[in-house]
Amino acid sequence: MTDDVRNIVLGVVAAGISAALGWLARTSLWKRRLRRKQAFFGLPENSESLLVVNRDPATAELAVHRFDVFALLELSALIKDCGAHVRMVTQDAVHQGFGERTEFCVGGPGSNRRMVAHMAAMLPGVRVNVDPEPGPDRGAFQIGTERYRMDPGVTEYVLLARLTAGEGRDTRPVFLFCGQRAITNQAATRYLARHHERLARKHGSGSFVLLLKVVNSQAYGPDVVELVADVTRAAQTPLPSPAAPRTSHRAP
Repeated sequence: MTDDVRNIVLGVVAAGISAALGWLARTSLWKRRLRRKQAFFGLPENSESLLVVNRDPATAELAVHRFDVFALLELSALIKDCGAHVRMVTQDAVHQGFGERTEFCVGGPGSNRRMVAHMAAMLPGVRVNVDPEPGPDRGAFQIGTERYRMDPGVTEYVLLARLTAGEGRDTRPVFLFCGQRAITNQAATRYLARHHERLARKHGSGSFVLLLKVVNSQAYGPDVVELVADVTRAAQTPLPSPAAPRTSHRAP
């Protein structure tokens, strides 16, 4: 074997080894990112998850708003990426507790009974005005002492929460997407899909409640979203009971 042939063979072998090492490194990195993603969402390989569907409060029929459908599709894709399975149920057909499987609950308390139960159990510091009558406080959020009113199509708010019922290793989280309008629910699911790695680094496997603001949805749809605040503590602290009215006494 001449020196030229030997150099060619060695070059080919070296290139093959480099390619194999690069592939192994990329595969290892991909698997590590996948495991972190599965841990954050509580979705190990072949696990079961629950997708709770709300209803469109604007119609008497059992219908789902198109923006909520888009939100459900984005969540389904995220679940599939984790290698998990999803079971879709309507908001009035869920008769089980939480913590045994990851749950994604979409829609505010005006359109989702399951959301009402979760908020009462885990977010006692949050109130949502579900009065259907027009007014400045329609759909407004009260979180602790702060109130957040919406300006439809201009400024709207949505709560994105990851909540756990215990500290057990096998306890699965509940994800809540509680928006003032359907388009804000989709905005929250898209925000979660885009930022789950950063949220996992910051919050780990713990609970969090984020208040997001959807800006100018009439022009930008669900794409322009700003983080207003981490409201975990205020949302999980019970609101003070209203003071009892004083009895007025007048002299005869």
